[in-house]
Amino acid sequence: MKKTIWILASAILGLISCGSGGGSTHKDTTTGNSDAITRTDTTKNADTMSRKSTESQAQAQPLQEDSKKFVKEAAGGGMMEVELGKMAQVNGQSQRVKDFGAMMVNDHTRINNELKTLANGRSLAVDDSLPSKMKKEMDDLHKKRGADFDKAYMKMMVDDHEKDIKAFEKAGKNLRDADVKDFASRNLPTLQAHLDSAKVVRKSL
Repeated sequence: MKKTIWILASAILGLISCGSGGGSTHKDTTTGNSDAITRTDTTKNADTMSRKSTESQAQAQPLQEDSKKFVKEAAGGGMMEVELGKMAQVNGQSQRVKDFGAMMVNDHTRINNELKTLANGRSLAVDDSLPSKMKKEMDDLHKKRGADFDKAYMKMMVDDHEKDIKAFEKAGKNLRDADVKDFASRNLPTLQAHLDSAKVVRKSL
């Protein structure tokens, strides 16, 4: 009887010993897997940060001279369109002219803000003052009132938008900077819509 009890006790101790050893092995394996996952995540994060840093550096590169010229000219023209649009709402006689002026203010303010954001991101300062030639054109138009203003303003809008469309088309095709090309191509439909509206309003006067 004592011999049987001793054999059972030995068997139980052996099972406990085996169970303890298996648990230890499982724990070590789990720890190893956790370390491997941590190392993989760290590597992925490092690669992502490196890629974002490279993209940011590319976006911050200064614009090339041809792109700078286009951006500055587009900014000056856009500012003049906004100021003339405000003038049209005050000096204009026809409601269609006033409404066209309001559209110029809204659309070109949006385009100007978009262009300024692009320029700032590429280390290019955009002047907030109009070129002297544009100031003279505005001063001459400011002297007119009523029907005379309407005719002169709408003629200027047709002429200006025809020039702007050619400049934006050229920029969208020929400039090498992707951001500036995208800006020009994206805003061409708006300029074309302005030209179409300007022609209709001008014919109605």
